[in-house]
Amino acid sequence: MTSAEFLMFARGPMIQVAGFVFALGLLVRLVEILMLGRSENLAEKRGSGFQGGLRTIISRFFPADQNTFKRSAVTVVAGYVFHVGLFFIIFFLTPHIALFKHLVGFSWPALSTPIIDFLTVLALIAMVVLLWRRLTHPLLKFLSTGEDFIAWTVTFLPLLTGYMSYHHLLLPYNWLLGFHIASVALFLVVFPFTKLMHTFTFFLARWYIGSMAGEKGVRQ
Repeated sequence: MTSAEFLMFARGPMIQVAGFVFALGLLVRLVEILMLGRSENLAEKRGSGFQGGLRTIISRFFPADQNTFKRSAVTVVAGYVFHVGLFFIIFFLTPHIALFKHLVGFSWPALSTPIIDFLTVLALIAMVVLLWRRLTHPLLKFLSTGEDFIAWTVTFLPLLTGYMSYHHLLLPYNWLLGFHIASVALFLVVFPFTKLMHTFTFFLARWYIGSMAGEKGVRQ
């Protein structure tokens, strides 16, 4: 298989099948969660469940207290750097915006290449730091499973191959772009069946917890 053939396969059947598996898997997982339902709250409501849910979603984006930050400063900082960087890379890189425009019919301004490059390097470094932390911290190491390392790998590869293909590093461009698309396809296939689902479910979980607390008059 030539590099051109591999690229055509990756950007054709491979990514299409991966997209279908991603969408179907995501739908099934979300339906499963929603079908669990919610126990009826028989107690008298003392507050707003809507406000409680919204407040918890927003507040949980930040460390709960200073002690939490002090105990896990490396994890907290690296986690924020990675997630913020990944968000801007996905939604504000020019080729990605062109893809979104093809899918949804509209676009938005992109960030400049130097900024995206900077964010990509920071995100890659942050991921390596988080992996090192997981491998060396006694508690994190004990709690880690194979799924954690699979999720890390399928997230790291698109960032790495995307950076390499954008800058034409080491291999011919067609191979690099093909590998990047293939790594994205792998990410999409794995996503619904691993902890990567927290991208969607953490909103549901935080809303549920905050809503229950809000109805009881408890601030989260």
